[in-house]
Amino acid sequence: MKKELIKGKDLKIAMIGHKHIPSREGGVEIVVEELSTRMAKLGYDVTCYNRGGKHALDKNQKLNNKKEYKGVKLKKTLTIDLKGLAAMTSSFFGTLKILFSKANVVHYHAEGPCAWMWIIHFFSKKKIIATIHGLDWQRAKWGGFATKYIKFGEKMATKYADEIIVLSKNVQDYFKKEYNRTTHFIPNGVDKPTKEKANIIMKKYKLQKDDYVLFLGRLVPEKGIHYLIEAFKNVKTDKKLVIAGGSSDTDSYFQELKDKAKDDNRIIFTGFVQGKELEELYSNAYIYCLPSDLEGMPLSLLEAMSYSNCCLTSDIPECATVIEDKGVTFKKSNIKDLNNKLQELCNNPKKVKQYQRESQKYILQKYNWDDVVEKTLKLYKIEGDN
Repeated sequence: MKKELIKGKDLKIAMIGHKHIPSREGGVEIVVEELSTRMAKLGYDVTCYNRGGKHALDKNQKLNNKKEYKGVKLKKTLTIDLKGLAAMTSSFFGTLKILFSKANVVHYHAEGPCAWMWIIHFFSKKKIIATIHGLDWQRAKWGGFATKYIKFGEKMATKYADEIIVLSKNVQDYFKKEYNRTTHFIPNGVDKPTKEKANIIMKKYKLQKDDYVLFLGRLVPEKGIHYLIEAFKNVKTDKKLVIAGGSSDTDSYFQELKDKAKDDNRIIFTGFVQGKELEELYSNAYIYCLPSDLEGMPLSLLEAMSYSNCCLTSDIPECATVIEDKGVTFKKSNIKDLNNKLQELCNNPKKVKQYQRESQKYILQKYNWDDVVEKTLKLYKIEGDN
């Protein structure tokens, strides 16, 4: 089936695969929001297909039910809001909606939703783009059918996407080796934030500037939070450890973390955070720590550096290539090494200040959302044959 070259503002773009926008439920949601709103601002017709279910990380969080956000059209997809079914059903019914829409470009985000892109391929002339945010089937919370389904989505993307975007060189190498498929490396971006004083976090948690080590993200096993808790418990410091984020179909893991931390009153769980509270946590941390075993493109790390944080991460390529020599790494999964690095940084505020001074300028030059949008739009307009 011949797909025509689409020119300029004639693009009508559909995005699917995220949970909801506007939302900070995960990295995918942040990427979709950044891309879609910037494209809309440039004059493109963009529609995002939101899930119909509840907030994944905070069931009490009210979702935005507006039909438009910053120029982006929002459509709700039918969703069976049960564990293991929400993502699958929302992407299936969303794909059917897109099939009968006027969109001429369909941009799938994440591997699982790509399982349904064959419908667009066989029954329309729409151009199909897939962004692989990470090898999701490797994530520890998945098992059995879910893992097979996500792996199937990966294969569908390889077979039917006109263009595939990856966020790390590691994943790019994987697609070349596993499928001999050429992909486009377009990492995420970051903006310069406004730093906030410790007002909300002082009232809620008694936290002050440089008073704590921060982890911020989903509470899932592959993030390595259990390593961080074990390592921190043996650090001799008056600083606190703040674990900010909600569980994502991982309530048993969340309980495991709380059990590990129960004997150390320096460890604080905030639950899901956003808005000013989130900005204050980033703005006032002494160290930002990301101890992941597995990442796609860690947006929280980019954001932490944009707030001038000293960052300590595992040495996996997805983290190490981001921070280069502007942060500190420890050996993946190695609690003793993590403990040593934490202790060293707690004992050496001058070194921490040096990293804090260097991180923002470096990260803002290296990762830019406007560049990401420009490169993505070029892929939308490339002519392809199927």
